[in-house]
Amino acid sequence: MRTANPCDDRRLGRHERGASGVLAAVTTTCEHVSKGPQLPTLIACVREPPGMPDVLETLIENREMVQPTHANNLETAHGGNVMLWMDEIGAMSAMRFSGETCVTARVDRMNFERPIEVGDVAFISAYVYDTGRTSVKVRIRTYREDLRTRSREKTTESVFTFVAIDDDRTPTTVPALTTSTEEGEALRQSALEYETNGR
Repeated sequence: MRTANPCDDRRLGRHERGASGVLAAVTTTCEHVSKGPQLPTLIACVREPPGMPDVLETLIENREMVQPTHANNLETAHGGNVMLWMDEIGAMSAMRFSGETCVTARVDRMNFERPIEVGDVAFISAYVYDTGRTSVKVRIRTYREDLRTRSREKTTESVFTFVAIDDDRTPTTVPALTTSTEEGEALRQSALEYETNGR
């Protein structure tokens, strides 16, 4: 005997989504498969929307081993590759925050403070610190990391702005950003200060 799952989205004929894109409520009819007659049943499924995203929940970190194919003629990481890695991690942070596909809209000043040599590890950190109606600002920093000593030196920093889009590639609204911890608030204030003063 097989019974239809009343909350299986694939079996529902009608659904409604709120402004955040989260499935909020569904009402439809379905049939339960049983040994007896199949009877139509009215089903109401309610899925609670997630809470407001927190700064720390948007934090994403990644590492890249700098290979000769990533290097320029000085045998250090090409700036374009570093920017690519930052863009990818920044987009992941923005998408984790918004729950939507995000595209790069703007890159503020890109400060290259020191090189990353071939064989070194590039450690990239990104988190959301501010939002607009459809836009998300992400602070992204890259460090040269020594895996043996775990020491790091900051090499690159920037602010990327991403825009959330829906399935039709139209800008869509993003949720509010919250800070529920002192650490999260410190990260946000640090990013706002960097945006204002460049340090």
